Amino acid sequence: MSRTAEHERLVVAGREVAISNPRKVLFPGPGHTKLDLANYYLAVAAGALRAAGDRPNMLVRYPDGIGGEFFYQKRAPASRPPWIDVVTLRFPSGRTADEVVPRDAAALAWMSNLACLELHAHPVRADDLDHPDELRVDLDPVPGLRWHEVREVAHVVRATLEDHGLTGWPKTSGKRGLHIYVRIEQRWTFAEVRRAALALAREVERRAPSLATSAWWKEERHGVFVDYNQNAKDRTMAAAYSVRPTDDARVSAPLAWDEVDACEPADFTLATMPARYAIVGDRHAAMDERRGSLESLLELSARHERDGFGDAPWPPHYRKAAGEPPRVQPSRRRAARHPLIEIGRALRREDALAGLERWRERHPKAARHLEPADVLVDAMRGRSSTWTRVRINLQHVPEKLRPAQEALDPNDAPGKTSRG
Repeated sequence: MSRTAEHERLVVAGREVAISNPRKVLFPGPGHTKLDLANYYLAVAAGALRAAGDRPNMLVRYPDGIGGEFFYQKRAPASRPPWIDVVTLRFPSGRTADEVVPRDAAALAWMSNLACLELHAHPVRADDLDHPDELRVDLDPVPGLRWHEVREVAHVVRATLEDHGLTGWPKTSGKRGLHIYVRIEQRWTFAEVRRAALALAREVERRAPSLATSAWWKEERHGVFVDYNQNAKDRTMAAAYSVRPTDDARVSAPLAWDEVDACEPADFTLATMPARYAIVGDRHAAMDERRGSLESLLELSARHERDGFGDAPWPPHYRKAAGEPPRVQPSRRRAARHPLIEIGRALRREDALAGLERWRERHPKAARHLEPADVLVDAMRGRSSTWTRVRINLQHVPEKLRPAQEALDPNDAPGKTSRG
């Protein structure tokens, strides 16, 4: 490693990677810098490449650290080293994008220089963009749910997968949930993989109805949402070893199943993961050896359809699918099932939540009746950035105490975007 006034030059896999402004702080709390981020990914490179390597990756960049604005970048920068591979993805809109395909540790260091905290990999290999080799299970708890309940649902998912001849590989999300990845044979289309994931979600809900849900709309959820739509084409998730934008720089940690019940998300950070990796290695090292078939889950999906359970809602910006139910939030239907009001919209999450606190102060009697899951905080994704919407489900507030819809506070978000 050589140093100049504004750069650190790392030699990685025989390539030289310049880290500009290496002492720029990305995580103010622990003080982690851009160079720390690069060194972290070099320490876990083999595992990170097993998770995100040889796949197109969307770049999620935090140029001013976690306290500043971040943005999504599908297209690889034009000024990139010749050894950074790209592959062309085609989107339903007709647009195309050359996305980065990391092949070695040098590519991870180069991405760190762009302040890419997370590895947002697609579930396909660069050599076959039409047939995923992963089914992804995202366990997303509603607000207020306890961590041990997320772990309970994870074990139900594991048992369900095994009953259908599949092996699940768990990891912390790096935030509040758990992810379970399943290696599959590259034989099925995105639509078929999503259909299998939906069948899995419904079966998990059947086995644990008080803990798990497959309901797409937030106001209809309880417990842990098994997010089948993470398997829709063009969706990406934070891969294993990704550093998440949290105050303590948590990472998405691969786990063995016997670690799930004992772990806490805060156990795994940018500072602690390299030592764990040096001792136990990559908990998902054997993942590629356990590719499974979706035939059993697709048979379950067919049984669901015969029993009257057809498709479920897709994300809002996808084309309407054949057999999909009305893509209208329950609260917006003519006879709404849930009394929802919208509180505010803001470019920054903390500004939207500040508006929520002002609403609570104006309506203390109603606020006392709210349960944690009644507050719906939505990350709304545009083409290159996100904003936050806050809504409240008044279902637990006595009707005479329910406030009417008010002017949004704040109301400084972009216009037309989609739910991320």
